[in-house]
Amino acid sequence: MHPALSSTSHRFPCSGGRALWAPTRREFVYGLGASVGSVALSTLLAAEEQQKKLGPLAPKEGHVEAKAKRCIFLMMEGGPSHIDTFDPKPVLAKQHLKEFTRTDKQQSAMSGGKRYFVQSPFQFRKAGQSGADMCTLWENLQHVADDLCFYRGCQVDSVNHPTAMYQMNTGNRFGGDPAIGSWTTYGLGSVNQDLPGFVVLPEVSYPQGGSSNWSNGYLPASFQGTPLRAKGSPILDLQPPKGITPELQRANLDLLAKLNQEHLAEHPWHGELSARMENYELAFRMQMQVPGILDLSKEDPKTLEHYGIGNDRTDAFGRKCLLARKLVEQGVRFVQLYAGTWDSHDYIERAHANLIGAVDKPIAALIADLKQRGMLEDTLVVWCGEFGRSPDNGVRGGTAYGRDHNPKAMTIWFAGGGVKAGHTIGATDETGAEAVECVHHVRDLHVTLLRLLGLDDNRLTFYHAGRFKQLSQFGGQVIKELIA
Repeated sequence: MHPALSSTSHRFPCSGGRALWAPTRREFVYGLGASVGSVALSTLLAAEEQQKKLGPLAPKEGHVEAKAKRCIFLMMEGGPSHIDTFDPKPVLAKQHLKEFTRTDKQQSAMSGGKRYFVQSPFQFRKAGQSGADMCTLWENLQHVADDLCFYRGCQVDSVNHPTAMYQMNTGNRFGGDPAIGSWTTYGLGSVNQDLPGFVVLPEVSYPQGGSSNWSNGYLPASFQGTPLRAKGSPILDLQPPKGITPELQRANLDLLAKLNQEHLAEHPWHGELSARMENYELAFRMQMQVPGILDLSKEDPKTLEHYGIGNDRTDAFGRKCLLARKLVEQGVRFVQLYAGTWDSHDYIERAHANLIGAVDKPIAALIADLKQRGMLEDTLVVWCGEFGRSPDNGVRGGTAYGRDHNPKAMTIWFAGGGVKAGHTIGATDETGAEAVECVHHVRDLHVTLLRLLGLDDNRLTFYHAGRFKQLSQFGGQVIKELIA
């Protein structure tokens, strides 16, 4: 199921140029025999064996009191425009098509050159008792507006899709680090040992940056996100070929486990072998659990209609939202859903109208369904893209109103899980070009999400490449204004 890790021990240069060896935890434990008594060594080994029996995804206590037990992360890949969804800028109507020249080209060609302002093609309403700003195309989401907390102060570092996606998902612009779902399951484990702790429901075409967006990085392989298909077989070859009975599979796995255990006994520091064995067992258990959970044919027709399933426009994302609810209901800790192609450089009226129409009803249904089942209170729902969009567009041989990338302003909203429902936190300037109130780097957003889930970023660390690493990279602060 998961690829094996390439290495579990590390070397780093010392001041004299020699390479020093940094042992893994397992190697350290096995090396204690020469320096500590047998009683202490036995205690350490017994603790490790107990953890092995429980499995890496066994439920664990968090560091602080949790407001959320699980997370559903709705990733709008491509960068939805805050100006055309949840952050209206009336001043742009007065500046529409006004040309100007920007000399700053430090980040990309989109940051400079000859440009013109673009007003939003959409109308806005004040939704709910909270008066949340929403484009009128959000016909269904408006009905759950008072359950949402809008945040307008987040900023990221990159204007490029892959690096911005990596940063939003892993904290590192250059990939290779664990995703936030991996960190969450590493810190908390999973309630259901027959399902992965971190599940991803991607588009048929993976997002920019590919599966590294849900990688386990340097964490053990058990914490990698498992992508499932929302329609058809959730995992190709999940079921065995005809004629292969569960009893035969079990016998084959037992034989394989016996051979692997013998090899592991001779090489106890090879953590990747343990991870592979655990994943074989998880795959076997998933054959019984996954088909039943992902089979929507037995759902109440009213539920299917509520999520927009069966409608050509909303079916794909509706299936993901319903499956996300079913997965967290069954104990999956972190589920991430992808909706792509929000990169509207041109024809934003047509593009964003289609995109909003495809996700509006399913998302509203998800929020309402969680609330009706009493799950919204301890389920954290997050909606965002990798960055926002600019109030202007580049002059490039024709006027097709759209927007370029904008890492300095975006709208993220949350529901449930201990956030301030019915509030809008932070603000952008009059054109939507830059966050100006309650401004925080994305690392602070990550620290806040972990805190809501009961985890302290400074204590949720993993030793790798000579130092203890964490999701925020360098540490961060909780955005207290978001927490109820």
